[in-house]
Amino acid sequence: MSATTTASVNGTPLPPRSPLTGWPAVVSVMLGIFAVVTTEILPIGLLTSIGSSFAVSDGMAGLVMTMPGFLAAIAAPLVTVATARLDRRLMLCAFMLLLALANFLAAAAPAYWLVLISRIMVGITIGGFWSIGAGLAGRLVPPASVGRATAVIFSAVPLGSVLGVPVGTLIGNYAGWRTAFTVMGVLTVGVLVMLLLCVPPLPPVRATRLRVLGGMLRGVDTRFALLLTFLVVLAHFGTYTYVTPFLEQVTHADAGLITTFLLLYGAAGILGNFLGGAWTARYPRSVFGLAAALISTVTLLLPALGRWETGAVMLLIVWGIAYGAVPVASQTWFSKAAPHAPEAASVLFTASFQATISVGALVGGIVLDRTSPSAVMLLGGCTAVLMVLAVGAHRVGQGRDERS
Repeated sequence: MSATTTASVNGTPLPPRSPLTGWPAVVSVMLGIFAVVTTEILPIGLLTSIGSSFAVSDGMAGLVMTMPGFLAAIAAPLVTVATARLDRRLMLCAFMLLLALANFLAAAAPAYWLVLISRIMVGITIGGFWSIGAGLAGRLVPPASVGRATAVIFSAVPLGSVLGVPVGTLIGNYAGWRTAFTVMGVLTVGVLVMLLLCVPPLPPVRATRLRVLGGMLRGVDTRFALLLTFLVVLAHFGTYTYVTPFLEQVTHADAGLITTFLLLYGAAGILGNFLGGAWTARYPRSVFGLAAALISTVTLLLPALGRWETGAVMLLIVWGIAYGAVPVASQTWFSKAAPHAPEAASVLFTASFQATISVGALVGGIVLDRTSPSAVMLLGGCTAVLMVLAVGAHRVGQGRDERS
């Protein structure tokens, strides 16, 4: 196979794609998604500190997780369709600039409502950047390297968990939560520079239109992907958003130990991402079902075993491995449902994923304010069990063929 390949837009040939120029572009997109994911989940480790700064409850502080998801769910289809005829490189850079401004606004916000405004900006960025960036691997590297490039881009999700929450928590403990957002803003500016320097012009190959998205929603496979994604992401973010209050109030871990626990969780997430990526293409149903089963087991056991530090950290490691496989499994289901419209599949994946993050964070916050962190875990575990049952029902309905 030749070292370079060409593509076309409306019959006009595009410049050849070379591995030497393609991989820096892939890494730039990966770092962009890393910045997006890290900014989105950064408040998880800082939730108590943010709430204390503005004299709001942990549940109310959870709105900083709810707001981005709702806005991302709306922005994913609307922004992608509205900018369908614009150069994708230009849009990636515009979204990264918006993300930098959001981080700096959060760091300087004198009132809680300004923090929420910054999170709205984050939501718009998530919806636009992820929908465009997640499907770009095929345009940046030769066909033989697309699989590896896709894996590199998606590795940003567990990396964000590894570095985002624990490092943000560490910075917050020593220099305050505002410093953590400032550091994230500076990192985002650096990613913007990389995108400008490394990513080539990317005119749209096929404009994503609302009728394409509507057609996908009528498909049985797409609706099933939506159901699975809703249940497992609801279970995860309804609980993981409030893992810091749980570790503080139930495990009685100090700030340094919580940071270590979250770091181990994130490292396990990387392992789960690559294990999930290796098996999802062949066994998507089994990977998705196993991930949900492990999440349900962990969250149901945490109220009992999480009272001890050893039990808490072991369960968090299993949780990290399980959730690490979820994004790639969900994206794979959506891609298989629409193999000829990869950007449209990414839009639906992003919208459903982000909307459910918001619902999970919101429901978890309401339960936390009215009950306890242990009750949040139990509710999330029961939700994950429903996802396992849904996968089992699909297996019975479709037979034993994993690819169905």
